[in-house]
Amino acid sequence: MASTVLVVTALEDVTTDRVIAALNERDVPVVRVDPADIGPGLAFGARIGAGAPAWAGRLVTGSRDVELGEVAAVYYRRPTPYAARFEYLPAQQRDFAAAEARHGLGGVLNHLHGATYVNHPGAVTAADFKPAQLQTAAQLGLTIPPTLVTNDVEQARKFAADHGPVIYKTFRGLPRDEDGHTGAIWAQRVDPDTFDGTLAVTAHLFQAEIPKTGDARVTVVGKKVFAQQIAAPDGALDWRRGDWDALLHAPITVPAAVEAALHSYLSAFGLVFGCFDFALTGDGREGDDWVFIECNPNGQWGWLPDAGDITTAFADILSTSTKGGGR
Repeated sequence: MASTVLVVTALEDVTTDRVIAALNERDVPVVRVDPADIGPGLAFGARIGAGAPAWAGRLVTGSRDVELGEVAAVYYRRPTPYAARFEYLPAQQRDFAAAEARHGLGGVLNHLHGATYVNHPGAVTAADFKPAQLQTAAQLGLTIPPTLVTNDVEQARKFAADHGPVIYKTFRGLPRDEDGHTGAIWAQRVDPDTFDGTLAVTAHLFQAEIPKTGDARVTVVGKKVFAQQIAAPDGALDWRRGDWDALLHAPITVPAAVEAALHSYLSAFGLVFGCFDFALTGDGREGDDWVFIECNPNGQWGWLPDAGDITTAFADILSTSTKGGGR
């Protein structure tokens, strides 16, 4: 019976370290790998045929190796992009090598027969689109802000006139610059008087500002739900923009109807885990107080006060799979 947990992640990730430590305490075999190490630091051979209809073979890193058939669960946690491995190559060669690695090695790792994925990268990709998130949340009965996705200046102006004040949000974070650094553009209020023809260049996400009394981060791992109310000392519109160590936290109970919708949301996308962000418009006791903002299907949680309990929830799911619970 398969008994190994394969952890697919970058070399340095303290959130992953928590889960691996918990699995080690349970004597669960763990192999950690970053697919972008493909080369001398990561070798593999995967075979399949008519008489053996599932991928078999070995994955070998500088310190560990694993039989693919021994993998019972995969913890997929923000591995390094393949393109980073080939940055030294000319553009065409870089893109070719990265695509071959992603479709070859990634194609095998993403289709290990019978393995439990937390979360499957295909599910993460599908759930990473904000339009899909908002539509799914609304269909499940969650309250969402009035939202416009557009590149049309007149539609943007009309939306602001109907729903102002208006917030602008990006769909994704800033890509890497020439020095390899990434960044973020936080949610921010926008003045519709500044809207002009440059909006036509790309897609923009505008939402009506919610008159919120606070924010909540809800981390769902399997059937376990962990919720914290969050406040920034400076009252920032987007609490993520400041010093996370200075944030104020307090446990909060998620209304039953909202909690049920969150489980349905994860099921709709084929996810086991997700980090949900809500704006609160009351004391949080009623479902209508909770306004869905977004769900990060590969979100951060190691900084939360209940990170220890969340770690245990991850270890429970992954270790159960090694005992046959996920097969």
